[in-house]
Amino acid sequence: MSKHYASATWKGNLPKGNGEFQLKAGKHKGAYTFTSRFEDDKSVSSPEELIGAAHASCFSMAFAHALDQAGFNPEQITTEAVVTLSKSGDGFSISEILLKTRGKVPGIEKEKFLEIAGDAKENCPVSQALKATTVRLEAELT
Repeated sequence: MSKHYASATWKGNLPKGNGEFQLKAGKHKGAYTFTSRFEDDKSVSSPEELIGAAHASCFSMAFAHALDQAGFNPEQITTEAVVTLSKSGDGFSISEILLKTRGKVPGIEKEKFLEIAGDAKENCPVSQALKATTVRLEAELT
């Protein structure tokens, strides 16, 4: 079993406070604030941005593996995740994640590319963990 570690600290109240996260293995760390999460301040990160990075990474790996297992040799898979945080009742929820992927895969037909992409979207571990969220996919063969 593989375990992965991250930590976060929040200081102060919600609207005026600030936080910092750290990913243990990669030594990555960053800041997050109320405005980066609930408004349009993109000067620091947000939990949703981290979820997007995790989902895009997981999907890209799962897609590349599925292509390989189907007999194709993916040269490159690039995925962007757009995570939407919406007002939901008295709180907020992640209402949608849009995965926008582009793949350079020699010798594959578009229909097969889209079929394998859809399967990877449904079955990557992060997609599985986010079953309560609508996940959409836009896939382009380059």
